[in-house]
Amino acid sequence: MKPHAVLSDIHGNLEALEAVLADMDRRGVEHIACLGDFVGYGAAPNECMDLLRPRLDVAVAGNHDLAACGRIRLGYFHKDAATAARWTNKSLTPENLAWLEALPFTSEWQGMWLVHSTPSEPDSWSYVMAADEAGLEMAAYTQAVCLIGHSHYPGAFRRSGNTVTYTRDTEVPIVPGDKYLVNVASVGQPRDGDPRAGYLLVEPGVLRHVRLGYDVNRAAARIESAGLPSMLAERLRWGE
Repeated sequence: MKPHAVLSDIHGNLEALEAVLADMDRRGVEHIACLGDFVGYGAAPNECMDLLRPRLDVAVAGNHDLAACGRIRLGYFHKDAATAARWTNKSLTPENLAWLEALPFTSEWQGMWLVHSTPSEPDSWSYVMAADEAGLEMAAYTQAVCLIGHSHYPGAFRRSGNTVTYTRDTEVPIVPGDKYLVNVASVGQPRDGDPRAGYLLVEPGVLRHVRLGYDVNRAAARIESAGLPSMLAERLRWGE
């Protein structure tokens, strides 16, 4: 059986996306889903969407996607993120804007539940960073596995009986009868101190976090050349 893949938080980073897609092709990935935030921060929103959209089975909306469409007020965004959202709104083609605006907040795919932020309130853009939070969120879906993005910090929560545990292990075995909430790594803007691009490989009985080096300096230079805030370029090099 060929593996599947889940991407999240691409954020207009073409160099990172190209590295991820090349790795997926090498592994023979058959089906692909995306957990949102195609755009924002990065300087290649159309290029990323035009490359990825034809390959997707399904996608859900991220907050930066909707911000670029004008559907989210930018008051709670960091000033540099708000600047990038306004730039992205002006840069996206009408077709890509309309496609982003039509994305659902949640979707079921390959027997798993997909959402950008939290399954309980998918349009509140909250984070799940602790076991007690994950335990509460697990009541919001009936599937054994829910995949989320948004934090740019890969890891997995597992409920076995009444106990919820957390791991950052690369491999997450799926044990029948247990329940999982898995945060998928960011393709285009990691924040866990590791600047490499990331995605999730889905194989029978196991989920694998994959990390890949890419041309970070070229992606950063693209941001700077577009006139976007220099901090957005620098943080790619830090992975934070």
